[in-house]
Amino acid sequence: MKDKKIKIFKIVVLIIFIAIMIFLTMQLLPIFKSISTEEGRATFKEEIEGLGGKGILAIVGLMVVQIFLPILPGEPVEVLAGMSYGPIGGLFVIFLGAFLSSCAIFFAVRKFGKSFIYSFVSKEKLDKLENSKMFKDPKKIYTILFILFFIPGTPKDLFVYLAGLLPIKPTKFLLISTFARFPSIISSTIAGSSLVDGNWTMIIATYAVTFILAGIIMYFFNRKEKYI
Repeated sequence: MKDKKIKIFKIVVLIIFIAIMIFLTMQLLPIFKSISTEEGRATFKEEIEGLGGKGILAIVGLMVVQIFLPILPGEPVEVLAGMSYGPIGGLFVIFLGAFLSSCAIFFAVRKFGKSFIYSFVSKEKLDKLENSKMFKDPKKIYTILFILFFIPGTPKDLFVYLAGLLPIKPTKFLLISTFARFPSIISSTIAGSSLVDGNWTMIIATYAVTFILAGIIMYFFNRKEKYI
């Protein structure tokens, strides 16, 4: 019965994702075709403003579904949020989506256990993460989770599933899984906003700085990891 409920839930998530994608495609695809021109970018902004709360709900919903399905990349959703609501507005829209999905996944894992996770994440990936020495010391789990969510490019959505199995407090984890994403989210929302403004130099510079900082942080983290 538990497995049946999980399968039904997974089907519902997929249906929601498809519905949101169809909605956004119908609303925005004609605008995307002309976004390379100044007139097209102005039209895009007007279209977003016309969507009102529906646009925010659509992007939040898309972010929630994306985290539930880790095989889907999160960057396009973050860039879309930046295009639609600017760097800061897009940041908070994504924060909301990340918080809601982290809540749902964390407590679902606590209730249903690994059988819930295996519906969305392969057993091999989960076992590899769960058995990693990074998560063996309870005193360092929060610090390690913060670093992993903070570094752009890490598989954050997998860590959301794993967190439900770890001996951690829900409140602390939800704060980390939401706000520690700041570097990767803000870089994408800045890129999205710059795309609408036609500022390609800012897009290249943003991702260049992000990749360099991510590499530096990962280098020092790997060095420290040898002693954890």
